Amino acid sequence: MRIIIEPDAAAVAVRAATRVADLIRRSPACVLGLPTGTTPLAFYGELVRRHREEGLTFSRVVTFSLDEYIGLPRHHRANFTAYMRRNLFDHVDIDPANARVLDGRAEDLLVACESYEAAIREAGGIDLQILGIGSNGHIGFNEPGSSLGSRTRVKTLTRETLEANAPSFEDPDEIPRLAITMGVGTILEARSCLLLALGEEKALTIRDMIEGPITAQVPASALQLHPDMIAILDEGAASRLLRRDYYSSGRHKS
Repeated sequence: MRIIIEPDAAAVAVRAATRVADLIRRSPACVLGLPTGTTPLAFYGELVRRHREEGLTFSRVVTFSLDEYIGLPRHHRANFTAYMRRNLFDHVDIDPANARVLDGRAEDLLVACESYEAAIREAGGIDLQILGIGSNGHIGFNEPGSSLGSRTRVKTLTRETLEANAPSFEDPDEIPRLAITMGVGTILEARSCLLLALGEEKALTIRDMIEGPITAQVPASALQLHPDMIAILDEGAASRLLRRDYYSSGRHKS
């Protein structure tokens, strides 16, 4: 695992967008796994800027969204498909048919999960999976206790996750208790992973992910097993790392 520490959120966004833009230019038909949440907003904004100002094209890129609430109306602002349209898809030249999303309103959720796994395989697998991290160590909606070999499936959200996501809802009773998510095993099959984390509130979780034991109680710790995993952190998120100076030196290997 390679750790990159940037001074602030803007620098994290630029570093992450550069890595993605470089991949797209090398491999125009690459497959990306994309997260939602507040952390990647500036990253998506930087990708949009590069599309508009530098000609970065998404015309052949294929994307797979990481997760989705179950039962939330498609027009709801907190719906992750609407989030992706609002923050990326509507502002770049991606083919809508190539922007794959999880269907949280499917009549048969088991079939929807199996179909999503099949679509990832048919696309040749994910080249780069971009991730955020929850304060309880979740990636996607793989909450603590998730199997580290899990596949795309339905998960019950924890109290911590519900509280963290509450600002996206005007009425707390609207917050879905269930979500559909790529599994930890699905994420680990991506050829490369790129995790972004911002702020001191994530610092202890980041320390557990990077320097703690691999455990289902911190699902993100499974990323220690990935052969091509990069974490890009701002100063706040990196502030509790025991080996912070070593990571900052640039001499550690992934």
